Amino acid sequence: MEIDLDKIRRYFSADRFAALAGIVIDSAGEDQVECSMEITDKHRNAGGAVQGGAIFTLADLAFAVHSNLDLACGSADRGITVGQSCSISFLKGTRGKRLIAQSTCLSQGKNISVYRITIKDDLGVLIAEMHGNGFTTVKR
Repeated sequence: MEIDLDKIRRYFSADRFAALAGIVIDSAGEDQVECSMEITDKHRNAGGAVQGGAIFTLADLAFAVHSNLDLACGSADRGITVGQSCSISFLKGTRGKRLIAQSTCLSQGKNISVYRITIKDDLGVLIAEMHGNGFTTVKR
């Protein structure tokens, strides 16, 4: 499959919630996808820390991009992959200014796939880790 980052970005620009959060797709390949988000006041909770939902949204977009690369590039012979279940562990708060999510595929079958998404800050600190199980629908 030929990876076209511009095409992938155009496809996922329709993910309006991620766009509102300021998430950017930095790189995409069959082995790894990287997305990032500058931390602003809108990402902070009442206590001043980065809100868990903001971190999850970043991880979720990296998962979505990675599990749907072929669809976004226009070469899918199957339907969309959706999250069947996700589990996230929040490990540390951040003092950084940016969060980076890296997705790695652990297993990909005909309909079921599993991805590990690590979220680090721009200081290199591991902030959270998510495991996402995807289900690929039948192409219509």
